[in-house]
Amino acid sequence: MTNNLSSQPSSSVVQSAPSIGIHNASLRYHNSEQHVLSSLTMHIPAAQWTCILGRSGCGKSSLLRYLANLLSDKVQWSGQLSTSTNVALQGQIAYMAQQDLLMPWLSVLDNVLLSEKFTPNPKLSQRDNAQQLLQQVGLEQQAHYLPQQLSGGMRQRVALARTLMQNKPVVLMDEPFSALDAVTRYRLQNLAHELLKDKTVVLITHDPQEAIRLANQLYIMQGQPASAESLDVPSTLAPRQFDAQCAALQQTILDRLEQDYA
Repeated sequence: MTNNLSSQPSSSVVQSAPSIGIHNASLRYHNSEQHVLSSLTMHIPAAQWTCILGRSGCGKSSLLRYLANLLSDKVQWSGQLSTSTNVALQGQIAYMAQQDLLMPWLSVLDNVLLSEKFTPNPKLSQRDNAQQLLQQVGLEQQAHYLPQQLSGGMRQRVALARTLMQNKPVVLMDEPFSALDAVTRYRLQNLAHELLKDKTVVLITHDPQEAIRLANQLYIMQGQPASAESLDVPSTLAPRQFDAQCAALQQTILDRLEQDYA
């Protein structure tokens, strides 16, 4: 394995959003003889959104979890992983899962502050920061609610605020809006895009429209083991209004994805 990353930065260093390079990578779980990923090459640009599409089980989540350092003892990885800052991704990443994973016994505010409970000597100002984030996601009036008092869209807004609370330069998102109705999903896409504008974001989605609306860089993962193909995104700025160019790209994506089900 080639790894161009140095050790984790000091907490006193202000971290800027890096670009991430993956070149000719493969991944295999220790309990399997089959590779999940092979010959995978991607460029994830700094402070932009990279969206990844692919059929269920193709390895999208495995890639994201590897980048988040959640699979280090479970997989064999080979290939080159690098960042523009030459700093290891560990400690630079916030991870937002498909489920909101809110703690049912904690208030909305305390769920947003959850990461601070594991921080030595947390600052008192962090509570003010959390309240400001809740205001940004439109939930300042629900700060003392319990999660079971919230709708699905509200819970995901809490999860987004919790992700922002970590203030990491890289944000990995694994289908965070997939369980929501169309209008709520549309609004949360816009909100996330606004609030994460200075972050390097990698979004996994099964929804071609979502990927087309948000992507600065768009990949389709295909095959067994999977590799990645880059597709050109529309020239309009994200989050995009759906137009004829977007519709044509959606049809291209659906045609490519259908090949994996043949």
